[in-house]
Amino acid sequence: MALRLGDTAPNFTADTTEGKIDFYEYLGDGWGVLFSHPADYTPVCTTELGAVAKLQGEFAKRNTKVLALSVDGLENHKGWISDINETQNTTVNFPIIGDQDRKVSELYDMIHPNSSENFTVRSVFIIGNDKKVKLIISYPASTGRNFDELLRVIDSLQLTANYSVATPANWKQGEDVVVSPGIKTEDIPAKFPKGHKVIKPYLRMTPQPDL
Repeated sequence: MALRLGDTAPNFTADTTEGKIDFYEYLGDGWGVLFSHPADYTPVCTTELGAVAKLQGEFAKRNTKVLALSVDGLENHKGWISDINETQNTTVNFPIIGDQDRKVSELYDMIHPNSSENFTVRSVFIIGNDKKVKLIISYPASTGRNFDELLRVIDSLQLTANYSVATPANWKQGEDVVVSPGIKTEDIPAKFPKGHKVIKPYLRMTPQPDL
């Protein structure tokens, strides 16, 4: 069965470039990003892993750990990491799962037969600190992932998990947010003392509450 938003993310143990891990133990009480690649030594994914390495500080600020996967083995991964470090001017500083038996790939439905019988599609799963799946995106092989967008989504998910708000289109950290429809307009001042604006009865805006 394919995973859906709100499902509990399956736990697993796996061998990685940084040793054997238990997924839940690796995440601890934080958030996680699990993302897959069709194979090692592929050009777009080389740039992606380099981009993630450079953003590790941003993920850490959000109490979020990253974990990559492909169906190649650990020895391949280690050679590829050398290439990534060299070509992307960075140091890969997160684990990459060697999933030759496809155990994790199949657990997370990362192999789509219409795309390839053998390789994982380029999937992204954001896992909350409650171990629930918060976001799923699958990309074609030709389109590199936008990791700044994933950071933006994590900001939104963490904000909306703690406050009765939603984030509007193209929202970025620091911008106004939408008051949840379940809150009566007359109750907004007590809940959001920074002020609010009623654009329509169903569209009420307020400054980001956690800043």
